[in-house]
Amino acid sequence: MKQLTIDPITRLEGHGKIEIFLSDEGEVDNVFFQVPELRGFEKFLEGRPAEEVPQIVTKICGVCPGCHHMASGKAVDMIFGLQPTATAAMIRELFYMAHFVHSHIAHFYALAAPDFVCGPDTPKAERNILGVIAKVGADIGTEVIRQRRLAQEIQALLGGHQTHVMLNIPGGVRKGLTAEQRDDIVKTAGGFVEFARFSLRIFEDVVLANKDYVDMILQGPYKLRLYSMGLVDSNNHVNFYDGHVRVVDPDGREHCRYQAVDYREYVSERVETWSYLKFPFLKKVGWKGFTEGNDSGVYHATPLSRLNAAEGMATPLAMAEYNRMFSVIGVKPVHNTLAMHWARLVELLYSAERCLELAMHPDITGSDLRTPPDGIAGEGVGIVEAQRGTLTHHYWTDEKGLITRANIIVGTTNNNAAICMSIKKAAQGYIRKGVTVDEGILNRIEMAFRAYDPCFSCATHSLPGNMPMIVNLRSSSGELLRQIRRDL
Repeated sequence: MKQLTIDPITRLEGHGKIEIFLSDEGEVDNVFFQVPELRGFEKFLEGRPAEEVPQIVTKICGVCPGCHHMASGKAVDMIFGLQPTATAAMIRELFYMAHFVHSHIAHFYALAAPDFVCGPDTPKAERNILGVIAKVGADIGTEVIRQRRLAQEIQALLGGHQTHVMLNIPGGVRKGLTAEQRDDIVKTAGGFVEFARFSLRIFEDVVLANKDYVDMILQGPYKLRLYSMGLVDSNNHVNFYDGHVRVVDPDGREHCRYQAVDYREYVSERVETWSYLKFPFLKKVGWKGFTEGNDSGVYHATPLSRLNAAEGMATPLAMAEYNRMFSVIGVKPVHNTLAMHWARLVELLYSAERCLELAMHPDITGSDLRTPPDGIAGEGVGIVEAQRGTLTHHYWTDEKGLITRANIIVGTTNNNAAICMSIKKAAQGYIRKGVTVDEGILNRIEMAFRAYDPCFSCATHSLPGNMPMIVNLRSSSGELLRQIRRDL
């Protein structure tokens, strides 16, 4: 049996590798997607005062600290039995929409675009953000950087820092907005909307106008029939900050709809010995292995699954793009993995529009910023939509409000089984008997996981009991004499 290794996989947050095992005939026998790092933040939180946790969890990841800060803040609100004031809730969501804008811009232009603007067969030294800029021009590259910087500045203004966020406190936020600051954000958010529309035009010109890319998206080995999860408002429209979690089956029928506090009735987690990433699944369907379809409990929680699970977008321009996407593809739900890039741009437009709406709301500059705590409820759950999927923080506390236990289900954790299955399908689609496996084919396999925008630093929480280790013993000439493994 021959083994191919992609290590490290690129353009992601964290560390991971792909092991492809081929039969003697050269066909793909099996594929393992391994995450060999462990963060263990659930254990780090034990013994800490609940009110400190929203600041601690921002250190889980430098890419999506705002997501953990928001989910944690909502869980802590519940621990103290509080509802944030109307102004505080709007300020939180305003921060969060800016966080989505900066992250979705980063993924599309820096992580996804090289595969389409430069091309999947472009030499890897040129298949990066610099290669994209060389293709589209320095002016566009400069604007990408500027828009991300402006989004980060809004986060820093509201949260004290764009990464080490200090915005949320039990029942509210630390500080409000002045009228002058609000006016600046209105102007900036208007620019976000125009840039999001511009990005959708780039997708139209570069991807949708290219028959080979459209065929790869719709006819290539990038399709999984899975359940779709996403947070929705009372109208079943996409909402990133608040609402109910809605799950639809592969045919689009509602499987369940639940509040944050009830998540354990619907989602369970499984551990495999070969990865530090857990494998969540739908409890009422059950774990049936790495299989797809209505009888499988595997689901995904991505920009595409959020649009699948919803019945529309809550802002007008994004709603028009939502309708167009499903109209062009011609079916809903969409199960084509690479369509996640299109869905992500629809979400970018929604985030920009929602940022503008919130900044223009007359109560955003209000002075009522906090509901004071007067007791400890003891347990709290907070759910938001992270850029990479539904994010759940669940804390248990003692009578003093100290964390006794924590459970975190991260967006990428939700997608772990789906990522493994997507990679295997891509490998089986491109690696065949007689095919020379070159860099372009390996990159097409990487494209299967890259569509999920995975964040492994956030997601690694399982502790199977032993650290992975591979020891290679080589001669002075470099010949491999013996390999000792403790990883599979």
